[in-house]
Amino acid sequence: MSGGDLLLMELAIELAKRGVGTTTPNPAVGCVIVKDGRIVGRGYHEKAGGPHAEVAALNEACDEARGATAYVTLEPCSHHGRTPPCTDALINAGIKRVVAAAVDPNPMVAGRGLALLKKAGVEVDSGVLEEKANRLNESYRHAIIEKRAFLNLKLAATLDGCTATLKGDSKWITSPESRLRVHALRKRSRVVMVGVGTANADDPGLDVRLGVDEPIDTLRVVVDRDLVIRSDLKMLSEGRARGTVIFCGHGAPAKRMEELHSLGAKVLPLAGSPLAGGLDLKEGLTALYGMGKMEVLCEGGGKLAKALLDAGLVGRLHLFIAPKILGGEGMPLFKGSGAQRIADAAFLEEPRYERVGPDLYVTGKVKG
Repeated sequence: MSGGDLLLMELAIELAKRGVGTTTPNPAVGCVIVKDGRIVGRGYHEKAGGPHAEVAALNEACDEARGATAYVTLEPCSHHGRTPPCTDALINAGIKRVVAAAVDPNPMVAGRGLALLKKAGVEVDSGVLEEKANRLNESYRHAIIEKRAFLNLKLAATLDGCTATLKGDSKWITSPESRLRVHALRKRSRVVMVGVGTANADDPGLDVRLGVDEPIDTLRVVVDRDLVIRSDLKMLSEGRARGTVIFCGHGAPAKRMEELHSLGAKVLPLAGSPLAGGLDLKEGLTALYGMGKMEVLCEGGGKLAKALLDAGLVGRLHLFIAPKILGGEGMPLFKGSGAQRIADAAFLEEPRYERVGPDLYVTGKVKG
C-alpha cells in the first residue's frame, strides 16, 4: 500500500459520501479509476437500482479502463440483483488492479467478489482505509450482520439536560442550524420513529423539508402499545397513512387496529417487554429490516429513549446541546431510573464533538 493508494481511496470515500441517504437499502460506494498516474474515471452509487459506483466510473473511463487500477470503497458485488455484477464489469473492461477499502458483509458477496477478481487474474489489495470506509456504511453493516435496522437516537437538550419545560414546551431548544442537521439525518435514515406521546402532542410531519429542493417523505414509525394514537394526525391523513407503521402490543384493541388499517396505516403487534413502553422494540427493528429498512432515526421523548437505551438498541447517539438553561425542573433526556453506579453507565465510543451554529453536537457509538 502506497501513499498514492491512500490519497486515491480518500477521494473514493468522498465520492461515496454523495450517495449517503439515497442508496438505501444499498451501501454508499465510491470508485476512482487511475491509469498512468491520471484519474480517468470517477463514480459513485447514486440510488438503489441505478448504476453502481464501479460501472459509473468505467463509463467515464471508457477504453482507458484497460490496464488501469480501480479504487473502490467496498468490495465489488458478484451477484445479479437489479444490476449485473460489478466484478464482471471490471474484468470485461480490462481493469488490471482493484484496491478495495472493505469487504462487503452481505452473504451474497462476503469475499466472493475479490475472489472472482483474483481468479480472473486481477491484482487485488484490500483493507485500505477500511475503518473509515466502514464508518460510512455503519448502518448497512450493522443491519446486514444483525438482521435488524440500525437505530440512531436524536436528542436535543439545554445545558442543564432538559428536553422541554415541565409544560412540554420545546420549540425551539436548538438553533436553525441544528434543525437543518436533523433533517439531513432524516434524509439519511428515511425512517423516523417517535412515541405516541410525541405523535399526539406535536402532530409531527417527520418528513425532510430543510436542505432539499423538494420535501422528501419518510416512513414514520409510532410506538403505541395500546393504540391511543389520534386519527386526525397528519401522518394518518389520506395519502400519508400508508407511509406510517404503528408498533402496538398483542393486547391492543382489535377494533382500533381495524380502524387504523382502514386509514391505510400498517399496524404491527409486538411482544411485550418489561422496559418502558412495554414493547419488544428489537422485534420491531427486525421487522423494519424485513421491510428493507436499514436504519431508523428515533426522535421520541425521554420514555422511548430510555426504553431503547435499556434494551441495548441504540447504535449511535446524536445529541444537540443548546446554550440555554431552564434553571429548574424540566423534561429529562432519559425518563426513568438510571444506572446506580458510574461503572454501569452507558458510554460513547469514538465520540465526536462539533459546533453547529451556537449549539454543541455530540455523536458516538453507544456502548454498555
